[in-house]
Amino acid sequence: MLNFEKIFDIRNHSDFKNQCLDIYHFQYQNNKVYQNYCNMICENPINVNEINKIPFLPISFFKTKKILSVDKFEKVFYSSGTTTKSRSKHFIYDLKLYQQSFINNFRLNYGDINQYIIIALLPNYYENKHSSLIYMVEKLIKLTNSNESGFYLDDYSKLSKKLIELDLKSERKTILIGVPYALLDLIDFNEFQLNNTIIMETGGMKGKRKEMVRKELHEKLKSGFGVNKIHSEYGMTELLSQAYSKGDGIFKTPLWMKAFIRDINDAQNLDFNKKSGAINIIDLANYNSCSFVATDDMGKFINENEFEVIGRIDNSEMRGCNLLI
Repeated sequence: MLNFEKIFDIRNHSDFKNQCLDIYHFQYQNNKVYQNYCNMICENPINVNEINKIPFLPISFFKTKKILSVDKFEKVFYSSGTTTKSRSKHFIYDLKLYQQSFINNFRLNYGDINQYIIIALLPNYYENKHSSLIYMVEKLIKLTNSNESGFYLDDYSKLSKKLIELDLKSERKTILIGVPYALLDLIDFNEFQLNNTIIMETGGMKGKRKEMVRKELHEKLKSGFGVNKIHSEYGMTELLSQAYSKGDGIFKTPLWMKAFIRDINDAQNLDFNKKSGAINIIDLANYNSCSFVATDDMGKFINENEFEVIGRIDNSEMRGCNLLI
């Protein structure tokens, strides 16, 4: 096996390319589902030597197949959903890799975790004990080493008092991470004027409210919380890395993750990021599953490490963790 920790040593495009090709060949040789898919759609999969020649596995395969490059696993993450049949499954060989990915990524974007208090407003995900999002947020909360950090489900009175108190008195900055509908419910209950708090939305409406474009959502949240920017987290069950936006809907990837734009009708036809289209993700932290995923999200290329999400492919299934249409 390759040394997966090398992905966190990537510093430039050459490093990324080399790691991509090493991991592609490892997964092609060891992941039977991915190998069969590559054999069907790729003219010569054994001799792939460029990133744009690597086949991307449609994300729907995570619902019906066991995507694993090593025939054992420590944990299974499930997407949100009402039935196990319609939920994506991500088989995790080593949780240490997932932890390294989200901890390193948080530090790259926000600095030391113990400089923050993290409040989570994730009611639907909290009910899913196999949620990768809940796993990540629980670990980050523990790493804050603060008794003030924690989960708040639907006690908006208690949460409102806590947010105001922390914003006024805490030496640390607070991060409130929540699903959009719960954040909207909170500002319906109480309006705020926060000066030392980051509001971060993740996931979708879960059928609790009507969907709205991100700009409209962010304007409502900015007004309700009294902040200038709304942060966002782009993640999903099928990926072990996240992209963060600190406002304006522009997501930044860590050095071991990249977004590419493809033709919406062809997961392999990258258009060299010159226009909008569907999003392909390379996530090298998906070391023991599949690092090359064709998502159902639509987006725009900004630069090598940044992209924008603009919606969903028409007729694609709505995700529990979907981004706003």
